[in-house]
Amino acid sequence: MKVVEIFKSLQGEGPDQGIVTTFIRLGGCNLHCRWCDTSYSHTAGSEMGASEILEKVREFGAPHVCVTGGEPLLSVNDLLPLLKSLYDEGFIIEIETNGTINPALCREYATICMDIKCPSSGEKSDLSLLKYLGFDDSVKFVVADINDCEYARGVIENKEFIAKIFISPVWGCDYGIIADYVIEHRLPVKFQVQLHKVIGVK
Repeated sequence: MKVVEIFKSLQGEGPDQGIVTTFIRLGGCNLHCRWCDTSYSHTAGSEMGASEILEKVREFGAPHVCVTGGEPLLSVNDLLPLLKSLYDEGFIIEIETNGTINPALCREYATICMDIKCPSSGEKSDLSLLKYLGFDDSVKFVVADINDCEYARGVIENKEFIAKIFISPVWGCDYGIIADYVIEHRLPVKFQVQLHKVIGVK
């Protein structure tokens, strides 16, 4: 697998926000979102085998592991043996994905956080993949403006999925407008700013 970095920090978003987590960032992505904050991961990275990655994760000692990118499911065939090894050793695993690749093969070992792309990103997710998510999984809408909020609301109101839902403002946008929208429309979501950016950690 092409690994950009492995590091320990606080989980900044999603259902495990605030929990000490080891992050495995894989290289490569099939999307180019306008506000991407990890665009360096599209081309960076060095090849590492599953056993080498597992050893690094053990060294950090955190029970929670987040596999992110880029888009980690581009490497799903190589990723599965690593997930199984992590799972067998008792690690709690989450995969962050952009909603363009079916995550079903990974759900035996990990929960899924699917980032549904809103209009401001300039990209689209495959909404048909939402049906593969379960109660323990989550859906995240990264929103920059009211247009994004309207899009997210439409998906939520017509939803055919059971995962938890998060609304996360794009870093630096007007959070108040987005919070007001969530409140006004009584969206069944958790409003969440990116903790790692608020406190200045990776």
